[in-house]
Amino acid sequence: QVQLVESGGGLVQPGDALRLSCAASGFRFNVYGIGWFRQAPGKEREGVACIGSTQWYADSVKGRFTISRDNGKNTVYLQMNSLKPEDTAVYYCARGPCFRCPVDYDYWGQGTQVTVSS
Repeated sequence: QVQLVESGGGLVQPGDALRLSCAASGFRFNVYGIGWFRQAPGKEREGVACIGSTQWYADSVKGRFTISRDNGKNTVYLQMNSLKPEDTAVYYCARGPCFRCPVDYDYWGQGTQVTVSS
Protein backbone atom coordinates (compact mmCIF):
# COMPACT_ATOMS: atom_id res chain seq x y z
CA GLN A 1 0.00 0.00 0.00
CA VAL A 2 1.47 3.34 -1.08
CA GLN A 3 1.46 5.87 1.76
CA LEU A 4 2.69 9.44 2.07
CA VAL A 5 2.44 11.11 5.48
CA GLU A 6 3.25 14.78 6.07
CA SER A 7 4.23 16.27 9.41
CA GLY A 8 5.84 19.40 10.83
CA GLY A 9 3.21 22.08 10.23
CA GLY A 10 2.05 24.54 12.85
CA LEU A 11 1.37 28.14 13.82
CA VAL A 12 4.34 30.51 13.57
CA GLN A 13 5.05 34.23 13.32
CA PRO A 14 6.33 36.02 10.20
CA GLY A 15 10.07 35.48 9.81
CA ASP A 16 10.06 32.12 11.60
CA ALA A 17 11.07 28.76 10.10
CA LEU A 18 9.52 25.30 9.84
CA ARG A 19 10.68 21.99 8.44
CA LEU A 20 8.07 19.74 6.89
CA SER A 21 8.61 16.00 6.46
CA CYS A 22 7.05 13.55 4.02
CA ALA A 23 7.46 9.92 5.05
CA ALA A 24 6.87 7.44 2.22
CA SER A 25 6.24 3.70 2.16
CA GLY A 26 4.93 0.97 -0.14
CA PHE A 27 7.03 1.72 -3.23
CA ARG A 28 10.60 2.04 -4.46
CA PHE A 29 11.19 5.50 -3.10
CA ASN A 30 14.44 6.30 -4.89
CA VAL A 31 13.01 5.98 -8.44
CA TYR A 32 10.16 8.50 -8.01
CA GLY A 33 10.03 12.24 -7.79
CA ILE A 34 8.31 13.82 -4.78
CA GLY A 35 6.67 17.24 -4.95
CA TRP A 36 5.34 19.69 -2.38
CA PHE A 37 2.10 21.55 -3.14
CA ARG A 38 0.03 23.98 -1.13
CA GLN A 39 -3.54 25.22 -1.15
CA ALA A 40 -4.79 28.34 0.60
CA PRO A 41 -8.49 29.14 1.18
CA GLY A 42 -10.11 30.31 -2.05
CA LYS A 43 -7.02 29.50 -4.12
CA GLU A 44 -6.06 26.72 -6.51
CA ARG A 45 -3.51 24.14 -5.47
CA GLU A 46 -0.05 25.26 -6.55
CA GLY A 47 3.32 23.59 -6.84
CA VAL A 48 5.93 24.69 -4.31
CA ALA A 49 8.95 22.48 -5.05
CA CYS A 50 9.90 19.08 -6.42
CA ILE A 51 12.88 16.75 -6.22
CA GLY A 52 13.48 13.93 -8.71
CA SER A 53 15.13 13.66 -12.09
CA THR A 54 14.72 17.44 -12.19
CA GLN A 55 14.21 20.04 -9.45
CA TRP A 56 12.28 23.29 -9.28
CA TYR A 57 10.83 25.88 -6.91
CA ALA A 58 7.95 28.28 -7.23
CA ASP A 59 9.15 31.84 -7.81
CA SER A 60 7.47 32.94 -4.59
CA VAL A 61 9.65 30.66 -2.43
CA LYS A 62 13.03 30.76 -4.20
CA GLY A 63 15.78 31.66 -1.77
CA ARG A 64 13.61 30.85 1.25
CA PHE A 65 12.63 27.16 0.86
CA THR A 66 14.87 24.15 0.31
CA ILE A 67 13.77 20.64 -0.70
CA SER A 68 15.89 17.60 0.13
CA ARG A 69 15.55 13.83 0.45
CA ASP A 70 17.00 11.00 2.50
CA ASN A 71 16.58 7.79 0.50
CA GLY A 72 17.71 5.66 3.44
CA LYS A 73 14.79 6.99 5.50
CA ASN A 74 12.31 7.21 2.59
CA THR A 75 11.69 10.82 3.57
CA VAL A 76 11.55 14.16 1.74
CA TYR A 77 11.92 17.44 3.62
CA LEU A 78 10.90 21.01 2.95
CA GLN A 79 12.87 23.56 4.95
CA MET A 80 10.89 26.81 5.03
CA ASN A 81 12.70 29.95 6.22
CA SER A 82 11.61 33.58 6.47
CA LEU A 83 7.95 32.61 6.43
CA LYS A 84 5.37 35.15 5.31
CA PRO A 85 1.61 35.35 5.94
CA GLU A 86 1.03 34.51 2.27
CA ASP A 87 2.69 31.12 2.89
CA THR A 88 -0.32 30.11 4.98
CA ALA A 89 -1.86 26.99 3.42
CA VAL A 90 -2.32 23.26 3.72
CA TYR A 91 0.87 21.65 2.43
CA TYR A 92 0.79 18.29 0.65
CA CYS A 93 3.45 15.94 -0.64
CA ALA A 94 2.81 13.79 -3.69
CA ARG A 95 4.49 11.18 -5.89
CA GLY A 96 5.06 12.17 -9.50
CA PRO A 97 7.35 13.21 -12.38
CA CYS A 98 8.23 16.72 -11.13
CA PHE A 99 5.98 18.48 -13.60
CA ARG A 100 4.14 21.56 -12.36
CA CYS A 101 0.53 20.37 -12.60
CA PRO A 102 -1.10 18.53 -9.66
CA VAL A 103 -2.92 16.19 -12.07
CA ASP A 104 0.40 14.54 -12.94
CA TYR A 105 0.83 13.12 -9.41
CA ASP A 106 -0.77 9.80 -8.54
CA TYR A 107 -0.52 9.51 -4.74
CA TRP A 108 -0.97 12.24 -2.14
CA GLY A 109 -0.59 12.66 1.58
CA GLN A 110 -3.31 14.00 3.84
CA GLY A 111 -1.75 17.45 4.21
CA THR A 112 -0.35 19.48 7.10
CA GLN A 113 -1.50 22.98 8.04
CA VAL A 114 0.98 25.87 8.05
CA THR A 115 -0.27 29.16 9.49
CA VAL A 116 1.92 32.29 9.51
CA SER A 117 0.36 35.07 11.55
CA SER A 118 1.29 37.78 14.02
